[in-house]
Amino acid sequence: MSSTFFEINMELVFATNNRHKLEEIQNLLGNKIKLLSLKDISFFEEIPEDYDTLKENAQQKARYIYDRYKLNCFADDTGLEIDYLNGAPGVLSARYAGESCSFEDNIVKTLKELDGVENRKARFRTVISLILDGKEHYFEGAVDGEILAEKHGDSGFGYDPIFRPLGFDKSFAEMDMDEKNKISHRGRAAQKLVDFLLDR
Repeated sequence: MSSTFFEINMELVFATNNRHKLEEIQNLLGNKIKLLSLKDISFFEEIPEDYDTLKENAQQKARYIYDRYKLNCFADDTGLEIDYLNGAPGVLSARYAGESCSFEDNIVKTLKELDGVENRKARFRTVISLILDGKEHYFEGAVDGEILAEKHGDSGFGYDPIFRPLGFDKSFAEMDMDEKNKISHRGRAAQKLVDFLLDR
């Protein structure tokens, strides 16, 4: 199969309703692979996330879509793991401040729990579960860093304004998408996914 044929014909469903994630991954994919959203396949429900690990949640979401549509698809689950909080919020990162909370609510809760704390080491981890022609594959990316004492920057989403990656002097929210994708947890996992697909 030639690369040109592959680039034109490869379509993947990304099992998420998060437009920020869609934009980040599509930016990384460029025009190599056509990414379909859940909206593109007329799926408007919430996909359950019932497990205690990132891998199991990613797997559950990918299977949920594949079982219903039989389309090649992938899903991710991402967690912010803070040393002082024994790895929390982890799998609860998106709803750390409650089921219907906002990004801002999660940030406020996190900063409150770390108020006056010296050890602010943290890491972001992403696990991607890909189902391709019925077979499952997994890709993981991680980035170490620290939680800032206050928000910096207004790009990105989620905890980006309070997470500064190791070796950098600015938060994820102070980076443009290209810069963030080169070093971020999701960018690293997605790059492994892209490399795997293009090697086939």
